[in-house]
Amino acid sequence: MTLLTPDQLEARLREIGAERYHNRHPFHRKLHDGRLDKAQVQAWALNRYYYQARIPAKDATLLARLPTAELRREWRRRIEDHDGTEPGTGGVARWLMLTDGLGLDRDYVESLDGLLPATRFSVDAYVNFVRDQSILAAIASSLTELFSPTIISERVSGMLRHYDFVSEKTLAYFTPRLTQAPRDSDFALAYVRENARTSEQQKEVLGALEFKCSVLWTMLDALDYAYVDGHIPPGAFVP
Repeated sequence: MTLLTPDQLEARLREIGAERYHNRHPFHRKLHDGRLDKAQVQAWALNRYYYQARIPAKDATLLARLPTAELRREWRRRIEDHDGTEPGTGGVARWLMLTDGLGLDRDYVESLDGLLPATRFSVDAYVNFVRDQSILAAIASSLTELFSPTIISERVSGMLRHYDFVSEKTLAYFTPRLTQAPRDSDFALAYVRENARTSEQQKEVLGALEFKCSVLWTMLDALDYAYVDGHIPPGAFVP
């Protein structure tokens, strides 16, 4: 691979998002266009909870590896954003407001008993990737946040327009992410531009973002197969 300038590297990263980000997935389109029923939206929220709940653990594994106080302070904010600074605050708590609003039993959601196997495998693979790969690759894998504000705006407006069983209150998770995600992605992108200095490092960065896009895509593949095509695996949530 030819060594890229920082601007060329950023352009390649954005191309990956344009091609592979999960806003292009058929299940995502169905969700936002009002073509799912309440049970299918419940299945999405229940499975996505595992992703949300494991993000702080993912970030904690990386935090422990960061070499400077400056980097640790920056990354610590991500954990606080999701876990909150006291009980009942943070992104994970807000996601549970969504599952509550959809009529799912909170104890059942938190038990993880109804997860699709592919959800568990995909999310665990992401946590393990961040734990085991280089710091540069781990940070680069978070760059899907470059593309999340667009999908969030689309998701909230589409779901409010099409589903009478959701409200602005139940979708409260997404509002803070409109400012948190750009802040986090700005930092991660600057870090990658500065530290991916060889062609091998740049290849690693591009591969990390492709991997993370695949994690999110695989989760939607599983939801589509189980809850749209009707092939719910044993032990998974049955509406």
